[in-house]
Amino acid sequence: MGAEFGRRTGGQSRFSQWLGRGRRPKNATDQADGAGGRERLLLAAAAAGLPLAPAAHPSGYRCSCDRIGCPTPARHPVSFAWQTQSTTDRSQIERWARHQPQANFITATGMVHDVLDVPLEAGRAALERLLDAGIEVGPVAESGASDGQGRMLFYTATRGTPEDEDEWWPCELDCHPETMDEHPGLRWHCRGSYVLVPPARLPAELSVDWVRGPEHPLPDPLTLLETLTDECARVAGEPQHDVAAWPLRG
Repeated sequence: MGAEFGRRTGGQSRFSQWLGRGRRPKNATDQADGAGGRERLLLAAAAAGLPLAPAAHPSGYRCSCDRIGCPTPARHPVSFAWQTQSTTDRSQIERWARHQPQANFITATGMVHDVLDVPLEAGRAALERLLDAGIEVGPVAESGASDGQGRMLFYTATRGTPEDEDEWWPCELDCHPETMDEHPGLRWHCRGSYVLVPPARLPAELSVDWVRGPEHPLPDPLTLLETLTDECARVAGEPQHDVAAWPLRG
């Protein structure tokens, strides 16, 4: 889906038209039929510089891990060493994808990219505003959209790897509950965090899918932040269902 997505046609953007029909636009993940399509999408993400590592996957209504009552089923890495394991190496990702055909994959944030993670309603409204304003938006994914409590993930350039390593900006600074009044509903995944990368499967037949693929350049997160926080604040003023926080660490 290219940059033309969101331009106005006859007074209404394509994004508005899609929302009015109540379904997602066809995207790269929809076309990932079978193992070959999955592998191509993973390799495309790695080629864009997103470091990947294997993650758990659904097993019925449970998680494939052996943890009883896993709090984040199919949403976490399989290894505690996921930060050092994450790679963009094509051969390694091919081996993982072929030897673990059901595995989801996470991408470690704060190395090359960060992810601004917002409630789905806020994210859709923000994406329309940003595109209509001509602001460059990078890759965007939706997670768990079909259950009405999904999230939208905006991939950006990282602000978590300064030249002075003593100035690391850990994910917790933006994700602890005491910061939510400043950025309602926003989770900023940077150094020490991760998100699932499309294509990924969740329990209850939910999924993580690209809305805008990894071929889009990563923008500075500050160019998106004001619009995202505005929409999060708007959504926070309306009745909301509880949504479990994305895990900060594996």
